[in-house]
Amino acid sequence: MKRMYTFLALMVFACSAVAQTFTLKSNDLGGQFVNSQLLNGMMGYNGGNVSPQLSWEHAPAGTQCFAVTMYDVDAPSGSGFWHWVLYNIPADVHELPAGAGTPERKLLPAGAAHGINDAGMPGYLGPGPLPGLPHQYIITVFALKTKISPDKTTPAAFVGVLLNQNVLAKASIVGYSQHP
Repeated sequence: MKRMYTFLALMVFACSAVAQTFTLKSNDLGGQFVNSQLLNGMMGYNGGNVSPQLSWEHAPAGTQCFAVTMYDVDAPSGSGFWHWVLYNIPADVHELPAGAGTPERKLLPAGAAHGINDAGMPGYLGPGPLPGLPHQYIITVFALKTKISPDKTTPAAFVGVLLNQNVLAKASIVGYSQHP
């Protein structure tokens, strides 16, 4: 009986050691915390307005597609501000190049779609905080169990609801930016 418990304990340990955490990384942004200069510069609304390079790994089994969002928690709207909504990225894609958030560049993989940001435009809108306290920006990749089907005019917040209803896992990078 003791051998059986030992065997079961080893099996549980082996299975848990194999499971890896779904992670999001960016060569442009660095680690999990992003400083103000990066977001105010090339990626900022008043800079180059270029979406950052992103890559992710260790998606859970059953992932059918991915989505990416960028959300300003501190925008003075009372409900934040969606800067970027991108969905139906194929399950075999694990990276977006810098600039993929600009529809005119046509850098999205086949099947992926730009959602409407809170400025009413498709694609990425870089940080442009008003004078005052720093704003927190959360870039999140969602591993989804199914594709979503919003129409081209669906508000970003509702796309967020669809993402959260179909999420298997998500990973985020958090950054802060302040008016220069």
